Formats: sequence, structure tokens, C-alpha cells
Amino acid sequence: MGILGIALLYGVLTPWGSNAPTLRAGAGFAFAHGFVLYLLTLPWIGELVGNFPYVALAFWLALYSLLLGMGGTALARHKTGFIFFAFFYVAVEMLRSSVPFGGFSWVRLAWGQIDGPLANLAPLGGPALITFATVLMASGLVGMIRSRGKLRAGAAAAVILPLIVGFAAGSLVNRPSKTVGEVNVAAIQGNVPRMGLDFAAQRRAVLENHVRVTKEAAAAGKPVDMVVWPENSSDVNPFEDAQASALIDAAVRAIKAPILVGTLTEDAVGSRNTMQVFKADGEVGEHHYKKYLQPFGETMPMRSFFRKITDLVDLAGDFKAGDGPGVVHMNNVLVGVATCYEVSFDQAFRSSIRNGAQILTTPTNNATFGYSDMTYQQLAMSRLRAMETDRAVVVAATSGVSAIVAPDGTVSQQSEIFEPKYLIETLPLREGTTIAVRFGSLLQWLMVIIGTVSALWALRSLRKKPCLSAPHRNSAVLAAANKEEL
Repeated sequence: MGILGIALLYGVLTPWGSNAPTLRAGAGFAFAHGFVLYLLTLPWIGELVGNFPYVALAFWLALYSLLLGMGGTALARHKTGFIFFAFFYVAVEMLRSSVPFGGFSWVRLAWGQIDGPLANLAPLGGPALITFATVLMASGLVGMIRSRGKLRAGAAAAVILPLIVGFAAGSLVNRPSKTVGEVNVAAIQGNVPRMGLDFAAQRRAVLENHVRVTKEAAAAGKPVDMVVWPENSSDVNPFEDAQASALIDAAVRAIKAPILVGTLTEDAVGSRNTMQVFKADGEVGEHHYKKYLQPFGETMPMRSFFRKITDLVDLAGDFKAGDGPGVVHMNNVLVGVATCYEVSFDQAFRSSIRNGAQILTTPTNNATFGYSDMTYQQLAMSRLRAMETDRAVVVAATSGVSAIVAPDGTVSQQSEIFEPKYLIETLPLREGTTIAVRFGSLLQWLMVIIGTVSALWALRSLRKKPCLSAPHRNSAVLAAANKEEL
């Protein structure tokens, strides 16, 4: 559907006979396409803050499509535009995923390809390459219909080659030669007392739920080397609350393994969204401060300005971003951590791998989003990150979908939404880095530069063409048609 949707968009931007959309029309078509797409993708945001912010976000994201529409319309006037449209799409997607306030990378086109052959491109170039391949296939379909001769063959290649490479790349990950050991991991989903924003008021009950499920996992008798709790599994700061500290200590003693606990802490900088290791010997281990914070959720940009519009700004937190290596030691294993929203950012896990991560985890809190698709969208990202990095990923959610993901992106176990559950599995520890981890950013920037330059060139060449009056324009079209027929 992603390929078909982009093909229809590019088809609308493409001249057919004497009918060629203006730049303004192309921008309008692309905006409408984006706005409807984001309305269908992001309704889970309304579960948290109501419909107005959700619709406003979809509208804001669609504004980037105005650029896509104008540049795409100009590129489509050229015979080889179907190739460069794919580069330009990546450029616009990177802009939307970067600015302002860190961007919103949740709606990248690549995530929707997780169950198709194009997902196998992940270790070669990450999400950017998958987006490029998806758009290239889509615009190539239009090129096959529109072109003749060698150009039609080129368009056919644009459709077929990404599939061939995608199928061939399926063997690049999960090779036994890269495995340096194994580890028994438990993911704990303790669940929340009830859905909705009021779950935070019952944060001690949430902590008790995770302690109880951890003890159930211990009673199962399966050996465990490490345990992952979700983000916000202990919103009671165990460094300031003796009861919370005692509860976590009881869980550690029961499971006899280090536990990575999602909690909220304070330091000299400010409030932190923290994943903290509590070791089996009773000592406090390393921590990961969340580096990529969700704007208008964990932080509130321009708070005083937006408060004049709505008092919903007071729901947003004031957390401070971390700058650590993205890894923690657990039982002599280097574990890469990307907390919830961080999984949508390329550098989160790539930096973890560069700092030696042998296995990855995505602790997340989905409780405020009910039974929406948010948790499944996030699981798709974790699966693609596993393929991109060639590492197993442990997804631990408070109440969403917890899962065990193999390095090839397959899910071996998962929970249901709002189901207390533990998942225990033996997972491989991996070494080495993929092409995407080493050169993914460079490849993305290269595509962005090509796309931006080609779109600017197409727009400039469009402006240089003489403006014909209606009779002369019709004569020019007829002459061109006769020449093509001859």
C-alpha cells in the first residue's frame, strides 16, 4: 500500500498529454495526500490529549508535503524525474524528521515496509534506503506507463531492482559467525491498574505489578541473566523513596539477576527519564538518560507562547536530555538502550552499536494510548532496528505489546495489550557493525544532497521556460504530439 500510495501521488504530479499540474496544484495534491495519511496514522495521539492537538500535528506534518509537491511537480516534467523524485522524497522526509524541535521521525515511509522484502535493505542503509527504494518503485511504476523505449526499460529496472536486492539482502543478518555468546533475557510487562492519564497517580501500584510479575518469572524456574522492565515501571524515584527501593530490591533478589528499571530521577541538570540498572549483588549499576525527548510531551518548546493558546501545555513535562553512550553493563554484557520514542531516531541504536552493544532493548510506556495502534507501530520500528543493526531487540512495555525480536526482525514471543506477562528467551550476543551502522548517515546525506539539487534544478529550469499564451501553448502541444507520433 505504501508503494501504491506514492505511485498515485507521483502520478497526479506527472504531466499526461497536455494536462500538467501547476506548482501550486502539485503542492495542494501533496498536502492533501500527507494530511489524510497522517490523520490515519496518528489517531493514538488523540487518546492522550484530545483531537485538536492530534489534528494540528497531522496538519503541521502535511506542510512539509507542500515542498514535496512543488519539487515533485517540477521533477515530473523531466523524463528521468521518476528517479530523482525518490531522492527528493528522502530529503523532505529527513527535513520533517529533524526540524523543528528534533523533528518527528515517527511517520517515515520505511516503517510500513517491515513485513515486505524491502525491509531487508535495513542493514545496507537503514530506514532512509528503504524509503528511497519504496518511492523508486512507486515512481518507476508511473514511469513505465508514461515512458517509451529505453526510458521504459529504465523505469522497469527501478521497479524490479529494489525487489531483487531486497530478496538477496535477506541473508545479511543473523549469521552464526557474528554470534559471540548467548544470554537469557526476561522482559517484564507488569500492566497498569487502569487505562488513561490517571495511571501515573497510581504509580506505586504499577511498580508493585512489575515486582509481582518478576517474581512469577523467578518462580518459573528458568535461569535468567538479565531482566528488562519498561519505561516508567517505577515512576516513584527509588533513590528518594525507601519503599520503592525495597520493592525493586525484592524483585532483584527473587530473580537473582540485574534488572533495568524505568524510573524518574533528578540531578544537578534537572529531571531525567532514566533507565537504571539494579545489580544482583544489591549495588546500583549504570544508567541511561533518555537522549531524544518527545517535544510537547516530555518537553514543552515555547511553553509560555503555547500556553496562550491552550492549557494543555501544562500536561507536558520538563525533562532534560542525556548525552551518554547509549549502553549499560548487565552481567558483563553491553546492552544498547533506546527508550520508547528514541527508537525512531537513527543515531540512538547506531551510537549504542559503536559503543559495543551486543544486544538491544526498547523499554517503552504505552499505557496512555489505550488499545490504539501506537504500540504496533513502535514494534515495527524495533523490528527494523534489529535488522539494521543485526542485533536481537528486547521490547518491554508497561501495558502495550512486549516482544522478543531476533536479529532478522522476526518476533518469537509477544504479549497482548494490557496483559501482565513475562517473556524469557535465550538470545544471541552479536559483534561487528553493519553497513548501515557505519555509513548509513553518509548515505542518507548523499541522497538528500542529490534530491535537493535535482529539485532546485528542475524548479529553475521550469522558471526559465517562456510563458506561452493559450493559442500558442495549444499549438506547441500539438506540434510536440505530432513529433512524438512520427
